[in-house]
Amino acid sequence: DELKKAGKKVFILDLDNTITEWNSNDITPEIKKWFAHIKSEGIKACILSNNGQERVYNVAEQLDIPYIHRAQKPRRIGFTKALDSLGVKAEETVVIGDQIFTDILGGNRAKLFTILVIPIDKKEFAGTKISRAFEYFVLKQLRKELGIREY
Repeated sequence: DELKKAGKKVFILDLDNTITEWNSNDITPEIKKWFAHIKSEGIKACILSNNGQERVYNVAEQLDIPYIHRAQKPRRIGFTKALDSLGVKAEETVVIGDQIFTDILGGNRAKLFTILVIPIDKKEFAGTKISRAFEYFVLKQLRKELGIREY
């Protein structure tokens, strides 16, 4: 509700470990309920993923939302395609994802408001496991600088 009050009308969401577990097409009832809620509030959603078309399509079809596959995150091109396909402005858009160096970095590079979420599951792509170590360091430094305690 706070995001809507701030003029946010669109959510661009990562797929793996944000909407579904890694490499899964199964959407939990909680996630389905959340998508139904945002749709009822008039908020548009779009999946932006580095995965191939078939994988992303399988989930997007279940949620009845558009998608961009092979987005090349953290490059801006996928984010720009999403904005263009939805016909919205950057200031109306929120990027939601579980990875700092793809979702959040890419969203910030595209001048979008970003939200980092906790991954749905610990199972993930081998390359992601490597970047998680760097993410942990970055988050630890940010918490320290901002005076945020870890729970």
